[in-house]
Amino acid sequence: MSDIPLGVLDLVPIPSGATAADALRNSIELARRAEEFGYARYWFAEHHLNPGVAGTSPAVVLALTAAATSTIRLGSGAVQLGHRTALSTVEEFGLVDALHPGRLDLGLGRSGGRPPGAKTPSAATATPVVDGRAPNGLLIPPRFSFARLLGSPRIALQRRLLLLPNAESQEYAEQIDDILALLAGTYRTEDGVEAHVVPGEGADVELWILGSSGGESAEAAGVRGLRFAANYHVSPATVLEAVDGYRSFFQPSDHLDKPYVSVSADVVVAEDEATARELATGYGPWVRSIRTAEGAIPFPTPEEARAHVWTAEDRELVQDRLDTQFVGTPQQVADRLEQLQEATGADELLITTITHGQHDRVRSYELLAEEWARR
Repeated sequence: MSDIPLGVLDLVPIPSGATAADALRNSIELARRAEEFGYARYWFAEHHLNPGVAGTSPAVVLALTAAATSTIRLGSGAVQLGHRTALSTVEEFGLVDALHPGRLDLGLGRSGGRPPGAKTPSAATATPVVDGRAPNGLLIPPRFSFARLLGSPRIALQRRLLLLPNAESQEYAEQIDDILALLAGTYRTEDGVEAHVVPGEGADVELWILGSSGGESAEAAGVRGLRFAANYHVSPATVLEAVDGYRSFFQPSDHLDKPYVSVSADVVVAEDEATARELATGYGPWVRSIRTAEGAIPFPTPEEARAHVWTAEDRELVQDRLDTQFVGTPQQVADRLEQLQEATGADELLITTITHGQHDRVRSYELLAEEWARR
């Protein structure tokens, strides 16, 4: 499977007892090591108002990381377009590209914008799911309802702080078109006024659309012939719907002549399964903190995680994520990644790993890279 590239998605997690500065230094070090290990990409997520996550500004972290690495592709997974403009996005990434040309991936997501209205219809899932399994056995758990998150006071506060007073975010598809035009130097208003971004116009950035379902994001990527990234680690129930929807919408473009998909998974790798499961102990309480709309907590130690008193409601909140986290030896995790790739037809895989200890996180990536290169 070494012909299927592996990349990394980093949330810049803050371990309990550490600071945001510690987390940022850890992530930059991990990017350097990932480059040594042979990973193809290193993406940074954007999150806000989470006590345990320091990844608030992907372009800033990318600039710091680009200066500390030399060959690995770097990108955003994803910029939250809902609270920014097309111009600010192109300017930020154009600025980094001016100093580090040809290494940037601009991943675009819908988060942070308009409150959800009518649901965008999703394309039909072509891949059959029987008894919670794809044809090759990949687990596809029941859907998780994000209604609690979307209706939380913290999410409303986040939107209020991110948006200027009385501002209304632009329609997602229109914003993507504006970004494409600004990058290409073809932006015109309806009455013919031109806009040219310096730096930014002509930047050699690779555009990706990130999505969790076969709806608006999959359609936006497909009809424009752009690359698409789906997340099994966040929404495992809808990963097949997302990739099938994207492919059904796809039209060839100047960017791509056929669909191109990346799929993400959460993994923890160690020399033996027992150690890997010990390192992954904090994942359950950490996911719970996100799905209760409290905001991601600092990632707990295994001892801190075991002290959490679980309720039946807690278990239900996180079970799909625990069941679809790939934890074990390099061989076990690589086997499950191969299963994920086969089920989704992914052209690339993206892994994300959170452990309390930085050494354990680095070692997890190293062990997996060695095993993946052997296949």
